[in-house]
Amino acid sequence: MKDVRPAPIVDLTFTHQWQAEMLAARPLILPARHFVYPRDAEEVERGALEILIRPSEGELPFLATCALGFRDALVPTGLWSCPNADELCAVSGGYAYMIDTSAPERFTMIAYRPVLEVRPLEAQGLLLFVGHHSMLAWGAEGQAWQSEKLSDEGITITAIEGARLHGLDWNMMADKETPFVLDLNSGLLTT
Repeated sequence: MKDVRPAPIVDLTFTHQWQAEMLAARPLILPARHFVYPRDAEEVERGALEILIRPSEGELPFLATCALGFRDALVPTGLWSCPNADELCAVSGGYAYMIDTSAPERFTMIAYRPVLEVRPLEAQGLLLFVGHHSMLAWGAEGQAWQSEKLSDEGITITAIEGARLHGLDWNMMADKETPFVLDLNSGLLTT
C-alpha cells in the first residue's frame, strides 16, 4: 500500500539555538546520545520520526526517536521552533513532543491524540496546538493555557486579529458550525 502522507513540515518562525535534520531512517550506528519519546514507547515499533539534533554550540548532538501517532494525511508531521529558543517541537503523525535540546531527557508530550494543526503565533509568543475539541498554547515557560471544550468534533481557525482568535466549531446538537472568539492571552472565550 502506498504511503500518502504529505511531506514533513519545517517551520522555523521562532529564533532557535539548535539545528535539526529529519532522517529518512534510523542510522545503522546510533550516536552516543539517543532519546526515545515517549520513554519506553511501544508505538516506536509502528514507526517513528528520527531527528538528528545539534543543540547550541558546545553540546553533543543527539538522535531523537519520536513515536508515530497515526499514518494519516490529515495529521501533521514535522519540526517547529518554539518561543523558548532551546526547545524544539517534533510532531510525528499527530503526536507532539516538546523537547528541551539543552537537556533532552526533559520533554513534554502534548495531550492531544492527535494534534491536528500546529500554528506559530510569533506576535503572541505562542505555539498553538489544535485538537478535535480544544486548543493548547505553549509559551517560553511551557504550557501557557488550554481552552475549554470548544467543539464536539472539529475546530477551524478563520482569523487572528491581535490577541483575538476567530474560529468555527462543530456543534453536534445544532448540526452546524458556530463561530467563537478566543482571547490568546488567557485561552478564554470572549465576545
